[in-house]
Amino acid sequence: MLNQTILVGRLVYDPELKTLDDGRSVTTITMAIQRGFKNAESGQYDTDFLKCTLWSGIAENTVQYCKKGSTVGVKARLAQRSYECSDGKTFTYPEIIAEKITFINTKNDK
Repeated sequence: MLNQTILVGRLVYDPELKTLDDGRSVTTITMAIQRGFKNAESGQYDTDFLKCTLWSGIAENTVQYCKKGSTVGVKARLAQRSYECSDGKTFTYPEIIAEKITFINTKNDK
């Protein structure tokens, strides 16, 4: 069985490192990923904005070397999460969890 996705895009925001109570580091990045085909109505390329969760060393290195506009490649897995609203309704959504990141163009590049 295989649960793997590969994404390449630009960071929408500067990543910020958070440290949890148990000492683990985490950051969430949002990637802008242009689709490979034009929209039939407008003739323009649409862009998807996808959030990825990064843990521990991957999170720390990304915060250190990347900023808004950096191009990164992410190898990730999908996890199914659920959330209960205040009205008692529950909805589920996929979470993208990075397992490896490649810095294609970082903040130190010219």
